[in-house]
Amino acid sequence: MCWNCYQRRVFPWALDIACGLPMIGRMRQKVVPQAHGRVLEVGIGTGLNMPHYDKTRVTRVTGLDPALELQPRARRRIEAAGLPVDLVGLSAERIPRPDASFDSVVVTYSLCTIPDPLAALREMRRVLVPAGPLLFCEHGRAPDGTVARWQDRLQPWWGPLAGGCHLNRDIPDLLQAAGFECPQLHTGYLPGPKPWTYHYWGMAQATAT
Repeated sequence: MCWNCYQRRVFPWALDIACGLPMIGRMRQKVVPQAHGRVLEVGIGTGLNMPHYDKTRVTRVTGLDPALELQPRARRRIEAAGLPVDLVGLSAERIPRPDASFDSVVVTYSLCTIPDPLAALREMRRVLVPAGPLLFCEHGRAPDGTVARWQDRLQPWWGPLAGGCHLNRDIPDLLQAAGFECPQLHTGYLPGPKPWTYHYWGMAQATAT
């Protein structure tokens, strides 16, 4: 199979299966229902977060994702959720919205793939209202040295196979470098191979300037 065929046909299906596992759904449920008002979802992908939004709290969702091949699956889930959603086919390093455009930002299982996560987080900070929540759930670098070394060894072949996913990004360090603090930060391993399953989730807010 050619590489382009893999990216167009196989990868969207594989991503949907992997990111739709029940244990991943439970992680989404920990953060997504906290979103309120005008919501920016960074890396909306195939729309797997849509069932977890609280429709009584959300007025509109803007879903940002450069992978246009994922939009057909996303649109089906958006229709089922019954929420107004705008899909924007761009990466998050430059978000085409004015400052303080959103009351909440949601990013789940996306910071691992964004080419420049620090630039993207700074943009998320810019478009959030002051003290607005950045709600996140991400896998990333494990604190255990042995596991972290395996993440570094696996990354060169895992990244191309998994659409640019990085196993070894330090999510709290990225948040801090982008000007966020984390009043709510939870960590731990999910079931499964440790290089893939160390998680960070919670809520961040822009630090006071």
